[in-house]
Amino acid sequence: MRFLVYCCLFVFLLNCEDTKSKKNNSDKPAIETPVKQTSETKTLQTDAIPEIVEDTREFPVLTDDNAMEFFLEYEKEHKENTVRITTEYGTIDIQLFNETKFHRANFIFLTKQGYFNNTQFYRVVKNFIIQGGGSDDSEIGKRRVSIGKYLLPTDAKRGFKHDRGVISMPSSDIENPYKLASPYEFFIVQAPGGAHHLDGSYTIFGKVIKGMDVVDAISNVETDDAEWPLHNVYIKKVEIID
Repeated sequence: MRFLVYCCLFVFLLNCEDTKSKKNNSDKPAIETPVKQTSETKTLQTDAIPEIVEDTREFPVLTDDNAMEFFLEYEKEHKENTVRITTEYGTIDIQLFNETKFHRANFIFLTKQGYFNNTQFYRVVKNFIIQGGGSDDSEIGKRRVSIGKYLLPTDAKRGFKHDRGVISMPSSDIENPYKLASPYEFFIVQAPGGAHHLDGSYTIFGKVIKGMDVVDAISNVETDDAEWPLHNVYIKKVEIID
């Protein structure tokens, strides 16, 4: 009987010691085996920290409500007035008129944004005009969305005529009684005698000072019934030269 008591006491003490040992082990800092980073834990940790995206946009998205005020300020700091249009047919140098300051500022702004690069002379009418700044490329559409959707008012009372070689701004493709101008597009008068029936309706904002032979060459390309060149006439780039 005494032996049985001793055995029970020994088992009791052994169990107590084992419990104490396990408790001490669980309290130790887990420095020997760091937690493994699974894809799930990484995701949870990343989501816990909000992503910081730096806003690097220098100019606002333009709208009909803010465009005029924007260009009023923009033209004060950006006085450039000579640009070069490069095509596969050669280069066309254009002097922009200070008198039509909003349209000049708009063209300089779009040039500096790189908008015109890889657009096209998409409408060609021999002995009349070549029209550029548009494209059927979706990337050009994305550029327009990024810059903004806006129209410019007509400024056609500066005494300029639609003589051969002037650059003018077409109306928007939307119906508007005031012929508000599409800021992304332009046309150059190629007609030998000018296109004076356009006077007073569209804003002339510059003239070709070099490269009318290139304008003539483009005007001779073959087009479809919609006056779109059968062989795309790309504007490789537009750059400011003065």
